[in-house]
Order: sequence, then structure tokens, then C-alpha cells
Amino acid sequence: MALLTERRTAAAPPRTAPGKLPGLATAAAGVAVAWVVHLLVPAVPMLTAAVVLGIAAAHVPGVRAWVRGAARPGLTLAGKRLMRIGVVLLGLKLGLDDVLGLGWATVAMVIAVVAATFAGTLWLGRRLGLRGDQPLLIATGYSICGASAIGAVSEVSGSDEEDVATSVALVTLCGTLAIAVLPLLHHPLGLDDAQFGRWVGAGVHDVGQVVATAQTAGPAALTDAVLVKLMRVALLAPLVAAVAVSVRQRRRGPVKASGKRPPLVPLFVLGFLAMVAVRTTGWVPAAGLDLAAHAQELLLATALFGLGSAVHLPSLVRTGGRVAALGLCSWVVIAGASYGGVMLTT
Repeated sequence: MALLTERRTAAAPPRTAPGKLPGLATAAAGVAVAWVVHLLVPAVPMLTAAVVLGIAAAHVPGVRAWVRGAARPGLTLAGKRLMRIGVVLLGLKLGLDDVLGLGWATVAMVIAVVAATFAGTLWLGRRLGLRGDQPLLIATGYSICGASAIGAVSEVSGSDEEDVATSVALVTLCGTLAIAVLPLLHHPLGLDDAQFGRWVGAGVHDVGQVVATAQTAGPAALTDAVLVKLMRVALLAPLVAAVAVSVRQRRRGPVKASGKRPPLVPLFVLGFLAMVAVRTTGWVPAAGLDLAAHAQELLLATALFGLGSAVHLPSLVRTGGRVAALGLCSWVVIAGASYGGVMLTT
């Protein structure tokens, strides 16, 4: 009898980890709620609502156990894989003719603002002693395109999920505040509508937040804001490639058990550049571009809900003073640099 029991135990299948489907379904439900929030309050971008709802889900009693348990694998998948696909589709928003249409002075201004914000935030974050890759990720989010850029860079840097989530939470918070604060400064700073749009495009983090902020000054401001913002998005590819090179150099020598090093140029970055090239050809009809834009927004919203669900507020509070100081300083740097750049080039 003992032998029979032993054989049954040996034959029993091993317990498997929860699948991806529960987490993906949870993220999809979160995106649906975020979409409803955006419909009810148009000033709140769907991507911003998705991050906030993800953070809330990770802390609401009765839900947080599900988010940290059975749903975790699928939410992690959403925060990583779906983020890559969303970044690839983001390339269809930008054509080379759009960049050239801005004028070389504006292109140079955008590059200078991005470089100053990235370098200054990275330096200050390290001086403040922030943990892990937080300085790198926050610098990327502020200088390029918010949470999408953080997700892209974290893919090649191998960043800890908690560092990614904390950085996304900070950048999302500051970008959301910009929607309320920057329109109040439109006229006091002596900006016309087009200048205000360019300032918003150069200084606000996420594409959705740029649209929500610039539309307060009318269609002219919105057009210039989106063009300048997409120029910043175009700088995501070289930045990710540079981070990949840096990671490869740090990992030279004994290779880990996996035997892998990060690729010199990640596949999703090549996909992003390919989509820029496709958009430049003009072959994609307007209906196709609209469909891709909706798909990109849904994918990024799903990914951001997944990232938001990984935020652990008690951990964030422990470093809250330093993180808040870095966010405030970086916000001042990019707002000041972009304002000066706009005034010099218009």
C-alpha cells in the first residue's frame, strides 16, 4: 500500500504557476474602465487613467491579493511585451517630412532640451542616491515620452520591475499636473498659441498629456505641440540603442548562465524605425493610420495598467522625498529649457 501511494505521488503532475490569461484579462478590464473615465472626463488621457487604475488595483483590499498573485504573470507580460508592440506602432505617428517641416532650428532646440533634461536628471538622481535604475528611467521618461520611453529603456537595461513602476508613477503624476498647470502660464509667459503649443510639445512627457494640455489653446497650438512631441519620440530609438551598448559593455567578460547579452539594437527599436519609414512613404491610407493609432493606444494603456499594478506605495514612500525632489527639479529643467528654446527659435 505504501508502495502504491509512493507511485501515485511520483506520477502526480507538478503544480504549475498561474497562467498569463488571468492577468491579461485583468489588464483588459482596467483599460475598459480607463476608457470610460476618459469619455466622462476628456481632460484625463486614457493612458494616464490606466496607470492610476493599475496603482489603485495593487492597493485596494480584496483586489491586491489577486493582482500580486494569480494575475501577476499576465500583468508582467502586459507591462513588457505589449509595451514593445505599442512602441513599434508609435512609429507610425511620425514621418521624416514632419520632422523637416519643423525647421532645423526647432529640431536643434528639441535635441538640446532632451539632452539637457536627460543628463541633468540622470546626474541629480545619482547624487540623490536613488536605488537601481531609477535615475536612468526617470531621466528617460522626462526627456523623451513618459511611461512609453521608460518601458522601452527598461527592456534593454533589465531594470527591476519595482524601479520601472516607481518611475512610471512619478512621471505620470508630473505629466498629469502639467495638464492643469501649464495652461495657466500660457498668457503670463507672453506666449502666442503656436509658441505655447511648441512649449507643451517640448516640455510635457506623454503624448496623451501633450494633447490634453495643448488643446486648451486651440488647433494651432495642438498641431505644433504634436509635431514637436513626435520629434522627441523619434529620439527614443538612438537613446535605447545607446543604453543597449552601455549594458553590453558592462556585461563583458564572464557571460551569465543564459549566455545572452542585450542586442546592440533591440528588435522593437528596429520595428519603430521601420514604421517611421513606412509612414514617410505615404503608402498607408488614413484609415490604416487611424486603426494603428487606436491599437497603439490600447496596447500602451494595457501595458501601463500592468506597470501601475507593480507599484508598491510603501516602498515609494520610503524614498518619496528623494524621488519627489528629483521629479520637481527635472520638471523645472525641462520646462525652463523648452521655454527658452521656443523663445529663441520663434
